[in-house]
Amino acid sequence: MRSIWMDETRSTTSPHTTPLPDGAHYDVAVIGAGLTGLTTALLLARAGLAVGVLEARHVGAVTTGNTTAKLSLLQGSRLSTVLKHRTRQQAEAYVAANREGREWLLRYCEAHDVPVQVRDAVTYATTAKGARKVREEFRAALSLGLPVTPDGGEELPFDTTAVMRLADQVQFDPMDVLDELAADTVAHGGVIHEGVRVTSMSADTSVRLSTSAGEVTAGRIVVATGFPIFDRGLHFAKLKPQRSYALAYRVPGDTPKAMYLSLDSSTRSLRTTPVGGEERLLVGGNGHAVGRTRSEQAAVDGLEEWTQRYFPGAERTHTWAAQDYEPVSGVPYVGPMPGGHGRVFVATGYDKWGMTNAVGAALALSDLLLGGNMPWAQQLYRHGVSLADVGSVIGAGAAEGVYAIKGWAQALLQRPGEPAEGQGVVGRGPRLAPVGTCRVAGELTRVGVVCPHMGGVLKWNDAELSWDCPLHGSRFAADGTRLEGPAVRDLRRVH
Repeated sequence: MRSIWMDETRSTTSPHTTPLPDGAHYDVAVIGAGLTGLTTALLLARAGLAVGVLEARHVGAVTTGNTTAKLSLLQGSRLSTVLKHRTRQQAEAYVAANREGREWLLRYCEAHDVPVQVRDAVTYATTAKGARKVREEFRAALSLGLPVTPDGGEELPFDTTAVMRLADQVQFDPMDVLDELAADTVAHGGVIHEGVRVTSMSADTSVRLSTSAGEVTAGRIVVATGFPIFDRGLHFAKLKPQRSYALAYRVPGDTPKAMYLSLDSSTRSLRTTPVGGEERLLVGGNGHAVGRTRSEQAAVDGLEEWTQRYFPGAERTHTWAAQDYEPVSGVPYVGPMPGGHGRVFVATGYDKWGMTNAVGAALALSDLLLGGNMPWAQQLYRHGVSLADVGSVIGAGAAEGVYAIKGWAQALLQRPGEPAEGQGVVGRGPRLAPVGTCRVAGELTRVGVVCPHMGGVLKWNDAELSWDCPLHGSRFAADGTRLEGPAVRDLRRVH
């Protein structure tokens, strides 16, 4: 599964990458080459710092390269959610951060000839419950100064129960943006190292990183890996990993031109993108907690069925999935990481709205590292603990405990099987350790399926042919190679 932004016509190796030299040292090492990491790296390189970007796979490999790339201040039910969890001042700061991020990225795209399409953003519902959410978000948006209007669903091929619109938002190809950011970072003296996985860190008077290509030292580091790969901030207790799906189509006839998002329980996201002189329709949704659904393929099939119902004759060209992290506090976690001696900084928890939040976080982090003073950042990223936060953490911890026990119990009660093509099974292995057996392209592979992060038993993902952790969202390829999440090691092969 590859996104429309990273299909077979596009190389996954950046022309701006260089090998990691022995004993590399940087003023700032940035871990992760998505939108947060590359924007931060560029801002610091422009300021004259020696910046090195360390990317385990390739530029845009994880969340940014799999997003639907809506640069919008209208963000589903986000504003009403923030108002429930945080103070009004923080909600105002959230809007300010996203506006700053949006405007910075628009200016950057214009200055560097990165194509964008201006579109209205429309939030809608088709159920009574969804309509209540739309009305609540409408009131929240108005109270926070966004000029929303109660209209915008005229293009949709089905009836709605409530709609709201914010004019003149933006969509684009996220890899176009990353390509330009990477080139610009290198032009300003930064370096990018792809295929370099960070495996451990120590921090005191400086930071030492162990990587798959050798040791790196730095004055400070920025962890921009989606889910932080170091547990010092206890982010595993404060983030809920979510997986969602997207399909691209050629559609006969007209397609809706605005960017749409539903607030019903089965979310639907719609936008178009130009490809070779034609408009493709992107349909997204059917999200779920990572590793906690009976069948990921059923979620993909559900989107296909929905699309064919409302856009008859649609021809699917791409299928992919993305991983996002929902913060229990309602707002992103951006700033110094606890236990990092003021040298380790982190950005995470964008909850599917990374295009604006990632750039806002990069602006805040670069300002912090350069000794500036950004009032909205100080307000937004000051995380006090509320009763709602405590309840969410306890609830998430209880669910993780249930899945941990369930995974081990099921593994110990089953013997390893011989799965059919595209399938994987978990059973009792040597010394009672859970073993996963899968068959992909005719090859039978066995790996230990105890997650190296915190010991959860992995589940087979039948859509993406991967092993996924239901505790904290780490994911591994069929052969055990780490793909994403807080784990830093591959799974062990079982022979």
